[in-house]
Amino acid sequence: MLNYGNEVTSLIPTAPAQNASSGGMSSLLILALPILLLVWMFWSTSRRQKSMRNFSSSLTIGEQIITSAGIYGTIRHLDDQSAWVEVAEGITLRIDRRAIAMKQSDAAAGGPASTTGSDTTGSADTTGQ
Repeated sequence: MLNYGNEVTSLIPTAPAQNASSGGMSSLLILALPILLLVWMFWSTSRRQKSMRNFSSSLTIGEQIITSAGIYGTIRHLDDQSAWVEVAEGITLRIDRRAIAMKQSDAAAGGPASTTGSDTTGSADTTGQ
């Protein structure tokens, strides 16, 4: 019995040491993952904002655009915050520049969302049919 007790006591100090080292690594991993996630979120957000600023500054008068609400039109006037968009002959809307989603030439490259011809307003059926 004496020999059995010595074997058990010799194993006891090694087991907690192994658990402590693996517990430290898992704690480090639990702390590092959220930090990496936050860094990635800030980086992707700033990259998206930079691309939107570049797009907004590249707009020029006469370009055909699509707003984020899906309104097709042509830019007639620009200032720092607003754009005047002609949606039909004689009808001009003042919108925030941030509401311009894309240029129609970009939509044409994307596929079926493009329009052809001079009518950029599409059919505005308000009868509910």
